[in-house]
Amino acid sequence: MGLKEETELLQAVPLFATVAPSKLKLLAFTSDFLTFAENEVLFEQGNVGDSVFVIVSGDADVVLDTRTGPLTVATLSRHDVVGEIAVLCNMPRTATVRATSELTALRMNKSLFSDMVFEFPQVAVEIMRGIALRLENTTTRLGQAVHGV
Repeated sequence: MGLKEETELLQAVPLFATVAPSKLKLLAFTSDFLTFAENEVLFEQGNVGDSVFVIVSGDADVVLDTRTGPLTVATLSRHDVVGEIAVLCNMPRTATVRATSELTALRMNKSLFSDMVFEFPQVAVEIMRGIALRLENTTTRLGQAVHGV
């Protein structure tokens, strides 16, 4: 895939809707497009958060390690962003993310992602919205797991 195709893929991601095309080209050039096989781990709970992933294609599960075993708390798909909490808060990964099909993702390093958040306030707003929605869904799933629903 060439730089032009990578930039066009990024333009389709709602998170980047307000980012100037020249910045998207730079993002595509300085980031990695990676392919993960089914069941391959993008990152593990507790590891250092050094990058953010944007899913280009495929699906993945977000899995928490609990006392009673692994608990899937979310499913990710095209255009979802994951890993931003650890990067923004400078903390370990809060969950494991595992591909449930062949998956292609853009991996942005911590510095590049932080620069984008500071330069484009609308990106920051979209990230906060996404985190809030995931928190609500995770809280619901944890409640269901605890109460056996």
